[in-house]
Amino acid sequence: MARPKIARKSTSVDMTAMCDVAFLLLSFFILTTKFKPSEAVPVNTPSSVAAKVAPEKDLVMISLNKDGKVFLSVGDGKEDLVKKQTILETVNQNRNLGLTPAEISALVKAPFIGVPLAQLKQQAALDTKQMTGEALPGITVKDSTNNEMMDWMSAVASAYAGASKNNFNLLLKGDNVAKYPAFKNIIASFKKNDFFKFQMVTNPESVPSGSELWKANQKGIKQEDL
Repeated sequence: MARPKIARKSTSVDMTAMCDVAFLLLSFFILTTKFKPSEAVPVNTPSSVAAKVAPEKDLVMISLNKDGKVFLSVGDGKEDLVKKQTILETVNQNRNLGLTPAEISALVKAPFIGVPLAQLKQQAALDTKQMTGEALPGITVKDSTNNEMMDWMSAVASAYAGASKNNFNLLLKGDNVAKYPAFKNIIASFKKNDFFKFQMVTNPESVPSGSELWKANQKGIKQEDL
């Protein structure tokens, strides 16, 4: 007697639940993604093969654009803004600028400091959208006798007094076509205040094939170990 044949039915998978999960994940990533804001001070940095990523917090950054203008900024973390307020209060006191608490608060919220000391009140009165590298003259760093970056770095040293200077990151971001004298005067302000360690912000590129660094990477040797 022949065995009864079981009727074959086509298989089907209900994708409704999977589609719901996919759209939930898509919505989550769209709502939580933090887009990088446009730079108020565009700087075309030189290229390098450094693989180290620049820190985004606990930092003090000095930017030098193509026109030789110098700007100072800090990270956007809560502790960074507290340090920025301390820096501004120190400069205000040391140079008798007469900034009010409201003006200091406005400058703390500013994306960067980008004017000579005598014009800090004017920058505090500006709307944030008006604070761009093109609109502001930058911090004065003309020569050894007129280098206001000395005052700013002295205030940075005071803000981090009592703690190791390695507790924050000092970054220098210079444009590829910036002139050397401005760069030299920034370095002089670092040395004057005993900041001998800082990081240069560059545009990373791949290691040239066949170079010594490439060969080291092939052997598993890290760049910082060379």
